[in-house]
Amino acid sequence: MAAHRKPRSRPAAGGAARTAWTIALAGAATATGFDGAAQAEPQLTPEQIKAKVDQLYQEAEVATEKYNGTQEKAEAARKRIRTLQDEAARKTEKLNAARDALGSMAAAQYRDGGLDPAFQLALSSDPDRYLQGAEFAERAGNRQASSVAGVRRQLREIEQLRGAARVELASLTSREAELKRHKKTITGKLDTARAHLARLGGDERARLDDRADRSASGARTALAAPGSTAAQAPNARAAAAVSYAYSKLGSPYVWGATGPNAFDCSGLTQAAYRAAGVSLPRTTYSQIGAGRRVSRSELLPGDLVFFYSGISHVGLYIGNGQMIHAPNPSAPVRVAPLDEMPFAGATRVA
Repeated sequence: MAAHRKPRSRPAAGGAARTAWTIALAGAATATGFDGAAQAEPQLTPEQIKAKVDQLYQEAEVATEKYNGTQEKAEAARKRIRTLQDEAARKTEKLNAARDALGSMAAAQYRDGGLDPAFQLALSSDPDRYLQGAEFAERAGNRQASSVAGVRRQLREIEQLRGAARVELASLTSREAELKRHKKTITGKLDTARAHLARLGGDERARLDDRADRSASGARTALAAPGSTAAQAPNARAAAAVSYAYSKLGSPYVWGATGPNAFDCSGLTQAAYRAAGVSLPRTTYSQIGAGRRVSRSELLPGDLVFFYSGISHVGLYIGNGQMIHAPNPSAPVRVAPLDEMPFAGATRVA
């Protein structure tokens, strides 16, 4: 008879820890979009974790630019609604005045009794004067008919304005729902990135941060070095935008922010050119079309430089292959090389 042995039991705490680890990794893999077996995750190097975090930040930035664009459209819808409501109010005021005038005419006719003109002529003590009055009454009747037509026209115009306002309100409601979806995506990506970073020890994080700091410091040194090949800005507006960007070095990255104390990537470039007296659209997708496209070899300080195939990141070129940009929540506004990210194009707006 075969012996039946109980399987060896494993420590409960270890099993619970492994279960929690597997669940956490599965959630992270789902959130990041990375494929691969969950059991392989514990062997990731700090550099691989950093790469995953950078990917999450880039995905969050895509969602941030969509959020910014939707917010811009929602604000435009709000402005149109306010304009339509103001115009409808003005027309309603005019309509009420026209109605009051019509009411006065109707009351006057009622008091006159509406006698047949032949009888009024026969009873008149001054036929010539009556005939003159009858001509005036006919003209008044024509004006009354015109007033009635005007009231009807104003009613139609007001209804059209109200209909347009209803359409804009429906659009705004849709935009606000879209904003909530984008915000949920952004916060989800950033929360997952923070969870990944929490897996790094303090020394590992410091080492990776120090490497990034040395890269940014090296970029600034290269620009300041004697004999630097940095070109001059093509005009005063571009120079002013670059100067503004330099003044914001060290400012924190906050998604959706346009300054003056915090920025996301397109918020920084928009604020830099706003300080130079140039109005830029809000998002990377719009900013790339806001000026004349230039090649990488033609870049001059003040040009906007864009990255990734989806045009989801932008910086301000400052010369010598360097830019100032707002990278992501892990780093403040800083100087960085163009080669830090996949270059997608550039435009000159000033």
